[in-house]
Amino acid sequence: MDVRMDGRVAMITGASSGLGLAMAKEFAASGGSVALLARKADALSVAKAEVAKAAGKANTKIEAYSCDVSKAAPIADTFKKVVADFGKVDIVVNNAGISHAKAFDTVTDEDWQGDLDLKLFAAIRLCRLALPGMRERKWGRIVNVLNIGAKAPGADSTPTSVSRAAGLALTKALSKENAPHNVLVNAMLVGLIDSDQWQRRHKAIGKGETYEQFLAGMAKGRIPLGRMGKAEEFARMACFLCSDAGSFITGVAINVDGGASPVV
Repeated sequence: MDVRMDGRVAMITGASSGLGLAMAKEFAASGGSVALLARKADALSVAKAEVAKAAGKANTKIEAYSCDVSKAAPIADTFKKVVADFGKVDIVVNNAGISHAKAFDTVTDEDWQGDLDLKLFAAIRLCRLALPGMRERKWGRIVNVLNIGAKAPGADSTPTSVSRAAGLALTKALSKENAPHNVLVNAMLVGLIDSDQWQRRHKAIGKGETYEQFLAGMAKGRIPLGRMGKAEEFARMACFLCSDAGSFITGVAINVDGGASPVV
């Protein structure tokens, strides 16, 4: 199957590293134009160059925008810039967010609000801005990147598990409302996937292990496939959902976790 994104414009948050960067590369390599959003301008500059390299000779446009998506005003301003630069936004990937999980009794009001602003309200605001144009053109894709705790939260998983569960409800509600307009809304639930956060954790608690040994230890007994996932594997699923190849899939939450989640 040749999954193509030719002529499509994707807006990806949290795009300077990890899963966001992997998705941006995959979209560009498949012919799509990409707007990369993240907070740090220096990291975005590096990411933009990597995405342009992945695009190769494809007729795509790549731009980077420094934006704190946890706040309403920067989201609105950046969306206007993206539309001015690209002419439209066909695809929104709400990927911004970090793992913020600890025991319920230790989570402050500030923790709750910060997590909800970054992981839930950012998605709400971007969808609100992008949906009118998608509905008018009768074509659109929204992918909300969550984690498997949205379906099966564990102990010491707040506030992340609650924010992600709300994102799952948002996905389902938007899919129902927008299906008549050919705007498809899905969620992808992250399991243990090799990314920048695991590299940082290895540096902090690696205890003399190589990075490969560290990843193998994290996967052992937790992932039926016996290994951690790769960002590229996640990106390929995102590209499929956002292309015409995924034209009859909406309202689903796909676990990309090597079989780890107890809930399908």
